[in-house]
Amino acid sequence: MAMFWNEKIETLKGKDLERLQLKRLKLTLSRVESVGFYRQQLKQAGIRTGDIKTLDDIRKIPFTRKQDLRNGYPFGFIAVPLSKVARIHTTSGTTGKPTVVGYTRGDLESWAELIARNLTMVGLREGDIFQNMVNYGMFTGGLGFHYGAEKAGITVIPSATGNTRRQIEMIRDFGVTAVHCTPSYALHLAEVAEDLGVDLPTLRIGMFGAEPWSDAMRGELEARLGITAYDSYGLSELYGPGVAFECHERDGLHIWHDSYLVEIIDPATGEVLGPEEQGELVVTPLVKEAMPLLRYRTGDITMLLSDECPCGRAEKIARITGRSDDMLVIRGINVFPSQIEHVLLRIPEVGNQFMVYVDRINHLDEMTIEVETNRAHFSGELSDLSRIQKKVVKELRDTLELRTSVKLVEPGSLPRFEGKAKRVIDRRETI
Repeated sequence: MAMFWNEKIETLKGKDLERLQLKRLKLTLSRVESVGFYRQQLKQAGIRTGDIKTLDDIRKIPFTRKQDLRNGYPFGFIAVPLSKVARIHTTSGTTGKPTVVGYTRGDLESWAELIARNLTMVGLREGDIFQNMVNYGMFTGGLGFHYGAEKAGITVIPSATGNTRRQIEMIRDFGVTAVHCTPSYALHLAEVAEDLGVDLPTLRIGMFGAEPWSDAMRGELEARLGITAYDSYGLSELYGPGVAFECHERDGLHIWHDSYLVEIIDPATGEVLGPEEQGELVVTPLVKEAMPLLRYRTGDITMLLSDECPCGRAEKIARITGRSDDMLVIRGINVFPSQIEHVLLRIPEVGNQFMVYVDRINHLDEMTIEVETNRAHFSGELSDLSRIQKKVVKELRDTLELRTSVKLVEPGSLPRFEGKAKRVIDRRETI
């Protein structure tokens, strides 16, 4: 039986949903009038906010890009007086100035509401004990999930990242029933628990996000941690986590249609695509007060799904394949790290940890994948090593339609990640 936090809104469809979305879109348009960037952008496009009379009219509005937000550092996109900003988060800023995100008290309430919906949807309720194993600093994942879980009446352990043995100890001692972290850290947690000879019998739900992960990874996590694994999607620019989440069906992520207006575009042309057509996710938040955005290009690759979900909720997107800027183009073929992960996880002779190196040699792109061997399926004989290497090369070639070099390395020798995994090192630009 489906569980709801706000059943009326979660199942809203048809004309009722369109009316609500249009009303909130018009309110958002009135809010962006106090943001210089949008005043200028709409003026240059010859658009007045009153010109947007239907949801389709949003296509007249230019896109907002991440670089626009960086250019507005620090407060260029804040639409309210700073005295009304209750909290500030930022993105990591690994490629320059970070993106600054502001929240009013109303924003924090709306955000907590969305997280509460997600947690309730996957079966968490009062009496559950939730360990939040993500960063509690400027990263939105920690506090976002924390306040949403408290709103839903769930007991929260703000364990943050690191100290994996202590994390395992808390799961056992406190009877933790649900965890939230990146999928790569969950694999590391499983490895450490296995090395310690410890099982985690109370755990039943794992919620994973912040990086793309495959269905093969889901199966691995469920088998090794004894959980049901759910995919979480969010972006700091859109509050943070809580934008979309899987229900029990786990056949796409429900995007909260009362709070976000969604389009899928061709990333090269900007053309709006139809359902079941893969492209870049573009989102217009409908309820943000401090930092409203119009047609924000997320860079994430997905598609709108057209099938009806048995849970009764409406709009769904497919699981994120990767980011358009994470996509590797190797000799003209598009490759996402999640595709490589999917192949490696179905080969028992190798482990879960891998690194991808891309080089340009004699004007040709070459991809080398380092992957750990799995002690349980490897005899240590050189002939066995050669067999495994050939098997991995063949499986990758069959899936990616691309020849790769594969280097097998010792178990435990590749880096582990507490936050987002950084599995790709593209050395082409540095040569």
